[in-house]
Amino acid sequence: MAKIRLTKNELKKQKDELRRFQRYLPTLQLKKQQLQMVIQRVEREMQQLIDQQQEKREALHKWIAVFGENRSFPESRRVQDLVAVTHVYRKQGNIAGVPIPVFDGIEFESASYDLLAYPIWVDHAVEVLKELAELEAKIDTLKEQIDLLKKELRTTSQRVNLFEKIKIPEAQSNIRKIRIYLGDQQTAEVVRGKISKNKIMRASE
Repeated sequence: MAKIRLTKNELKKQKDELRRFQRYLPTLQLKKQQLQMVIQRVEREMQQLIDQQQEKREALHKWIAVFGENRSFPESRRVQDLVAVTHVYRKQGNIAGVPIPVFDGIEFESASYDLLAYPIWVDHAVEVLKELAELEAKIDTLKEQIDLLKKELRTTSQRVNLFEKIKIPEAQSNIRKIRIYLGDQQTAEVVRGKISKNKIMRASE
């Protein structure tokens, strides 16, 4: 704790700081609660997408036997090669004052294949693979959001702790010390005044 001056000016300064800390603390606490709620919401949203992704993968497993034909296709034109992401679009968003990326679309390379050379199940597989790629892009974006929000939550929590556990108690302690000192000084001054008055009265007798 830094050494303080035991003066009326310092008392005013400490009172002003205490009022400022007490005014700012509820805002920080509210932001902390808001961030916690938003993180939980985004985590739930991400889990829903992960569940959807898992369901689609499981549905795709029904085609496993058919996918055995995949090896018969040209090596560079197998089903997984018919779906290629060229760009994931993101826009800038803001949650609780935190800049975050927001999924805004996905672009695939135009897949062309000989409809006569490929069985009909390939059309379905390509669509499912596109859906899985889009879900993956959305999940990655939400992961980024959560990382950024958690980083802001750590910073906000540190500030709340600083105000609650250090700044406010420190200011209150300083105010108490200065008041005690100034009170003692005032009492001593009164006592000195009385002593001086008694000396003057005795001298005039």
